[in-house]
Amino acid sequence: MSAATATASAAASVSATPLATRPELTGDLGDGTYRNPVLAADWSDPDVLRVGDDFYLTASSFGRSPGLPLLHSRDLVNWTLIGHALDRLEPAEAFAVPRHDCGVWAPSLRHHDGRYWIFWGDPDHGVYQINAPRIRGPWTRPHLLKPGKGLIDPCPLWDEESGAAYLVHAWAKSRSGVKNLITGHRMSPDGRELLDEGRVLIDGDQIPGWFTIEGPKLYRHDGWFWILAPAGGVATGWQGAFRSRSFHGPYEERIVLQQGSTGVNGPHQGGWVRTATGEDWFLHFQQRGAYGRVVHLQPMRWGADGWPVLGDDDNPGTPGTPVDVYRKPNLPPQPPSAPATSDDFPGGRHGPQWQWTANPRTGWATSHSGDGLRLACVRTARADDVRALPHTLTQRLPLRPCAVEVELRLDAEVPGARAGLAVLGDAYSWVGLERDEGGAVRLVHRFAEAGTEAERDAAPPRPAPHGTARLRVEITRGARCHFHADTGDGFRPTGGPVFAATPWRWVGALLGLFAAAPEGTGPTGTALFTHFWINHGNTTREESR
Repeated sequence: MSAATATASAAASVSATPLATRPELTGDLGDGTYRNPVLAADWSDPDVLRVGDDFYLTASSFGRSPGLPLLHSRDLVNWTLIGHALDRLEPAEAFAVPRHDCGVWAPSLRHHDGRYWIFWGDPDHGVYQINAPRIRGPWTRPHLLKPGKGLIDPCPLWDEESGAAYLVHAWAKSRSGVKNLITGHRMSPDGRELLDEGRVLIDGDQIPGWFTIEGPKLYRHDGWFWILAPAGGVATGWQGAFRSRSFHGPYEERIVLQQGSTGVNGPHQGGWVRTATGEDWFLHFQQRGAYGRVVHLQPMRWGADGWPVLGDDDNPGTPGTPVDVYRKPNLPPQPPSAPATSDDFPGGRHGPQWQWTANPRTGWATSHSGDGLRLACVRTARADDVRALPHTLTQRLPLRPCAVEVELRLDAEVPGARAGLAVLGDAYSWVGLERDEGGAVRLVHRFAEAGTEAERDAAPPRPAPHGTARLRVEITRGARCHFHADTGDGFRPTGGPVFAATPWRWVGALLGLFAAAPEGTGPTGTALFTHFWINHGNTTREESR
């Protein structure tokens, strides 16, 4: 799906619940202030850009397709998802199957010479680049700028003072055997090739107390080259700043944002942006376990000594700490907004909040004249492990407590055909419908623990005489999931235990819709999902529309 197609699909989807009084969906408190996080889901490794009065953000999308989400805002607090920049992951053969923690890592978003540019690192293949004349595309096909393993977190800079272009990147030890280094290259102005073999600009092993320096963002400001880069690990680290008069160094360093006495662990990896009114702001993530990496907005200013000051700086001379509630940027008021979650799937199309777990294939989903998502029950040898299915359609797990509902009809006569609603991570649990050997449809609730290769029943099956069910997952604090279903006599608990959602290594847990069937030949039928809805309050679905 192209970015333009995704945008059109989003417009046709069910809009988010009215947000004017819903800080659980948007950070906007409605009184001129905001509360962090401003993006309360797994928008990992964010980078931000301003063009005119518009702000754009992209984030890691790992092995999901389409990749490179594109978000838009006019005030840095209220965001909408407008599409994706990457239709399919490359090399295509590598992403024909799920590779949940691989793929698109830590992109950088820039605007230069009238074009939008995104650079990212694939830890198994190298540094890629795409560009487009407009944020909604069309985007070029991925260009492999620097092949190699362990090359991550690239960021370009076109230096307006000299006309030269540069690139920096970090290293993943899991692939390259090294880390805690920032390497710099001279780059051709067209972003197509690197002009040297690269030099180490920052060696964290030479800085006492620093480790795992990564995620560099390269800027030019006040005559200095600046590299803003976190260190110390995603769950326990800090945000650093490095500066030098020369691109090749030497660089001096300072910690500019740390957890302090706040509850914001990390604070890690993000981007600096200046508004049209001259204010400086910094967006970064916080690791929240199963919820992934949620996005915070920090005020930023430049101190008298020329160094950036981020967050709350009540104690001069010490690093800033993350703010909880703060005044909004000095920008025109905007209506509250947040990335869409609910979806009626008009004409069988899904909104841009959904991503497949691998590059999609023709026939997985079918367009039709009504509403609802019609998924083929794809034959597979891995029907009993949802983690292995490439044809699972996913979206991010919300940070705030909520209830997730969807209606399902199983239109498949093949024994073993199944479809359902999953909470998907290194461990997973799902509730849905399955056709048994005798031809009856049953409601089933199954789960799989991390490290296992097949699922088990979480509760005894129960009849679903009409081949339909309303499925519900109530997600409480700590990502604890309570499964319910209605097969015609009202919602009742499935009888399974409470499931604590888990992330993968780098990716937060996901909500997933899937349909599958055992190996064999011949047609299998479909599953129809309708009225997907995420409720963050006590309203009914009808009241929220």
